[in-house]
Amino acid sequence: MKPTKVYVPQNIQELLEFVVSMQLSAPKFLDRTGYLPFLNLDYVFRQLHEGLALNRRTLGEERYHQLMGMSDQMRAHFEADPEDKTGETAMGCKIIHEMEDILRQVRRKS
Repeated sequence: MKPTKVYVPQNIQELLEFVVSMQLSAPKFLDRTGYLPFLNLDYVFRQLHEGLALNRRTLGEERYHQLMGMSDQMRAHFEADPEDKTGETAMGCKIIHEMEDILRQVRRKS
């Protein structure tokens, strides 16, 4: 099978849209349509990390490290509750909302 090219959010707006879309498929991040069989938790967080790294200059070092830490926490919550039964997924989604707020602030300043 041909390796899949990873979509990476190119700017703050795309990064914001990507983070918002993560909530729709949390906690497993699986494709139910069959068109994206490669989609999983590892792939989505790789996209997020590469998008943050690409936008590091715009975000600033402090925000970049804050968002990376939030990403790690969010992933831990989703991994701890893959069936969405213990409340960890809701905690991960709360982090998504916090990330949205930070990215909206950055977008306003840019």
